[in-house]
Amino acid sequence: MSPIRTQWTRLIRFVAAETSQVHIGQPVDPTLDVGLAAWSKQVIRAHEILGSPLDPAAQLTNTVLTVKELLSPLSREEVKTVRCLGLNYTDHAAEAKMAKPPVPILFYKSLASIVGPNAPIFIPRIAQPVEDHLPDYEVELTIVIGKAAKNVSEADALDYVLGYTGANDVSFRKHQMTTSQWSFSKSFDNTTPLGPCIVSNNAIPDPQVIPLTCNLNGKTLQNGNTKDQIFNVRKTVAFLSQATTLEPGSVILTGTPAGVGYVRKPPVILRQGDVVRVWLGHGIGTLVNPVVEEGVARAKL
Repeated sequence: MSPIRTQWTRLIRFVAAETSQVHIGQPVDPTLDVGLAAWSKQVIRAHEILGSPLDPAAQLTNTVLTVKELLSPLSREEVKTVRCLGLNYTDHAAEAKMAKPPVPILFYKSLASIVGPNAPIFIPRIAQPVEDHLPDYEVELTIVIGKAAKNVSEADALDYVLGYTGANDVSFRKHQMTTSQWSFSKSFDNTTPLGPCIVSNNAIPDPQVIPLTCNLNGKTLQNGNTKDQIFNVRKTVAFLSQATTLEPGSVILTGTPAGVGYVRKPPVILRQGDVVRVWLGHGIGTLVNPVVEEGVARAKL
């Protein structure tokens, strides 16, 4: 098995100013943090890519389009399954006062939870008041599977990876801690920012050297590195593929480092008007999302 090869290095999905249609493309500026640029309304130009984000044969063209709205790099229709790991960083397990797991802790998110850059993180009434429900942030490296993977070895695991993106695994701790099954508390609609771009596996040959941070209202609260994962990307893909097919378009959130809000004294929570920024290095960039509380937002309209 050989690694997936793409013509593109960084892929974004966007509405183009020229057509008002959804396109995929590669930013013209290879150093631009497209998430920050979109949030600050800077001009972003991209070479159009013809084809699907999940098709390695998609063609990078010389046609340049202007980004009107930056979207998540995969649509909900293109994402097959959202798998997530819990307690996958040594320091996070320690701050949560939980033992390091002997095997990956797996939970799933609904596709309806996914939102893109700049889109609001929506705190529903069922998770209010926030002082009781403790809405929380979690920066996470996210794997995008590019070809069907079943029963793969750790040695071959990266050959099935299309690329990497970022995510904010927004969590509602009161609901999470009342049950051993976390999917309900982490699957509310419009609560999981994904993006801002996919960086090809060819550009990130070693996913265990990626720095990642979370910033809330200008203050950095998480500052980690994927080298501290308990189960690295190879182990994660290999384990999850045992007796189970990981389809192209499957995404895997790989856990969060220390610094989450609910373990702090006093707890740090997400609330109406907050702005959350999660950043990952090696070209992935920054996801910026405001926080909106259902009912509170409508009262201010």
